[in-house]
Amino acid sequence: QVQLVESGGGLVQAGGSLRLSCAASGRTFSSYAMGWFRQAPGKEREFVATISWSGGNTYYTDSVKGRFTISRDNAKNTVYLQMNSLKPEDTAAYYCAASGGGTSYYAPSYAYWGQGTQVTVSS
Repeated sequence: QVQLVESGGGLVQAGGSLRLSCAASGRTFSSYAMGWFRQAPGKEREFVATISWSGGNTYYTDSVKGRFTISRDNAKNTVYLQMNSLKPEDTAAYYCAASGGGTSYYAPSYAYWGQGTQVTVSS
C-alpha cells in the first residue's frame, strides 16, 4: 500500500515556475515507477510525465517537453515535478501516481493516486 500526498501547487503568472512535490508513505516507494497526470475542468485526465523506479528513465508528453522535469529522491520517498515557462493551458489539478508495473502513459497502469494539487497559470 502506498499513500501519496501532493503539494506545491498555486497561482503563478505565465512564464513563471512551480515545483510540485509528492510525498509517499511506505517502505517500498523505490520499487514503484511514478507518474504525474493533470486534469483541467471539463477535460479528461491526461498524462504529463513518468519516471522509473531508479530515476534512470523519464518520459514526457509532447506539450511539456523542455519545460517540465520529473525527478525523484528515493531516500526521501518523494517525487518532484519542476515546471518552468508555465502557460495558461497548463492550468489543471495535478496528480501523482504510483505504478508497480513500470513507467506508463496509461492512467489505469497506476494503482495508487494522490488527492491532487491545483496549478493555475494566469495570462
